[in-house]
Amino acid sequence: MLVDFRPTGKLRGKKPVDATAALGPVIDALVEDSVDLSRARVVCDWVQYRNNFRDVVDIRPILASHDRNSEVTPVALAAVVTEEQMEVAIDLRRSGEVELKDFTRELMRAGGASGDPSRVYLEPWLVTSASIIWDFNALYWKALDVWEQATGQPYEKTLPGGESDARNRDAVREMITSLFALWDSLAARNALPEELYVVELGPGNGNQAKAWLDEFVALDQEHGSDYYRRLHYLMGDYSPHVVELARAAVADHAQHVSAFVLDATQPLTALGFLRYKIFLVYISNVYDNLPADEVAQIGGRTYIVETRAYLTRQAAAEIAHTVSAQPDEIPGLIRKLIRLGPALLAEALPAHFPSVQVAAEFWQRCWAALRLEERYQPLAGLDLYQIAPGVSGEMLRPLLESGADIRMHVSNGAVASFVDTVPLLHPFGRLICYDLFVTDLHNYRTSFRGPGKYDGSVVNWLNGPLLAHIGRRKGFDVDYQRFAHRTGTNIVTMTAQVRD
Repeated sequence: MLVDFRPTGKLRGKKPVDATAALGPVIDALVEDSVDLSRARVVCDWVQYRNNFRDVVDIRPILASHDRNSEVTPVALAAVVTEEQMEVAIDLRRSGEVELKDFTRELMRAGGASGDPSRVYLEPWLVTSASIIWDFNALYWKALDVWEQATGQPYEKTLPGGESDARNRDAVREMITSLFALWDSLAARNALPEELYVVELGPGNGNQAKAWLDEFVALDQEHGSDYYRRLHYLMGDYSPHVVELARAAVADHAQHVSAFVLDATQPLTALGFLRYKIFLVYISNVYDNLPADEVAQIGGRTYIVETRAYLTRQAAAEIAHTVSAQPDEIPGLIRKLIRLGPALLAEALPAHFPSVQVAAEFWQRCWAALRLEERYQPLAGLDLYQIAPGVSGEMLRPLLESGADIRMHVSNGAVASFVDTVPLLHPFGRLICYDLFVTDLHNYRTSFRGPGKYDGSVVNWLNGPLLAHIGRRKGFDVDYQRFAHRTGTNIVTMTAQVRD
């Protein structure tokens, strides 16, 4: 049996974790259930997100061969182990909330090929990027106004510190000063175009765009360069509601601003006419909210993590009671919610949802109760796996084979956005992104990096080494620096620009 205790830093300090208290009862339950311990792994994490998709203890099969119910390409039997293994995952932060031995024993005995009867499943096994959690994530941005009315606070208040770091005046000033220096250099060589393009992806409520534009005007007046007259500032977001909020926030700069609905994973679709013309693309807390798979290297073999979303039968019963439904009706009602949104759902099914508020409360309860069951599916070959359009899974090989066993994010949505954005950059342009980046692969071996829940959306840390590797292959240098203008933040600044 292999025990992988990841948050090693938690073993020291003023309040060290008692590893024995968590591991002992779980191992006792495995022994009592006559599990072949030679084929068992126990993985301990500290899940820092108080709202997440995990239970205190989870059982994850490590499949020996391809499951015919999987969407992943089949694997030749010779390429994998001949017997199934098992991973037992413990969330140390919550391990004191349950009797671990009893909980683990019940979990072991409830599992089976068809699933746990105490769970109401919402989907079949899927790669994580295709899970229903991302449909919920999309619904959050589409119907953000309804969610905010139900919670009574704007979504930005749910961010650490209550606002985006992109609004930090010192960071904005530093960005614009650097941009002016570049433009001055090009102007001195008569190489600066008349129209100066800047793009923001994911402007939120527009406050960060307003901060940027206000600072730009002040610095331009100090600089005496008349760059503001030539500026074209474009804002794109997935959510029509967010776009309208952002447009209203920058009304004072309306003559210089264009705002439109945009899929962040495909910016070229809307902005292709600006290929090689944009001097700055900047993004804040967008990449961590895009769909992502996870892959793992276990015992020298490569796996993809598959998930299926579920509610506990108890949670389904409690939710069903609030909308005059039966527990087995909840999956169908959830699918209707995702397809129609809360406002139309109330119109379509008034017997269950007599008002938009009731539909919104149903949405919030389902999201809070939603969990993910996981398993490891063997990958036939990295060359057969596509990270994003035009990006082969082979890009993962040097990272997966970098040392000991590892499980990490593929950051599919972020990769798709990145490779579709860099062709827009002027030869001297830059992409600047403020987000949650893993910058050292070792961090995946020592800490939990998502997925977690932020309000009504999904959050994952980004695989920085993977984006840097892909950037180099595309001819771009990708640099990561700790965000310098606020202490105690996990935000990292990523900068990408054409390699010299």
